[in-house]
Amino acid sequence: MAHAFHLLGAEHEVWLARAGTTYRLHVGDGSLAVALSPRGDHAHELILHDDSHRVFVARRGDDVHIHLDGDTYLLHYSHSLARFADQTVDEGEAVARAPMPGSVISVAVQQGEVVQRGQALLVIESMKMETTINASCDGVVQALHVGLGQTFERDAPLVTLERGTAAP
Repeated sequence: MAHAFHLLGAEHEVWLARAGTTYRLHVGDGSLAVALSPRGDHAHELILHDDSHRVFVARRGDDVHIHLDGDTYLLHYSHSLARFADQTVDEGEAVARAPMPGSVISVAVQQGEVVQRGQALLVIESMKMETTINASCDGVVQALHVGLGQTFERDAPLVTLERGTAAP
């Protein structure tokens, strides 16, 4: 799941993905290997790629204060509900988008098929992790934008649904 933080006047969407025994931090279109190990009294060892940094982290509510390499940064966590509350909703279509780059390993629906909210549409794989993409609403599959084995980038449209009531 993506999280958003405000840093230096800009919002940055980030998420972690397991990569074997380590993690990859995804920021925008890039990603990097990352590890964070506690060292006591708010001190941590931050490893980015193969570089080790001593970092101090203090959290108060939604604010995260970070001291790294002589500089101090303030991150403010932006709650998903607040971020998306002002967005308008297109009542005609619902588009399932890729949460991360990957490939399609299973397609469970066909164009024109009636689906119910929560029903599996397809399964994707990214960095050896499988994710099921489910219908966000009742409706009819208007378009499958990807096929079995096809690769895609983050935020690519995967399936478009025409909103409506699924048949009983």
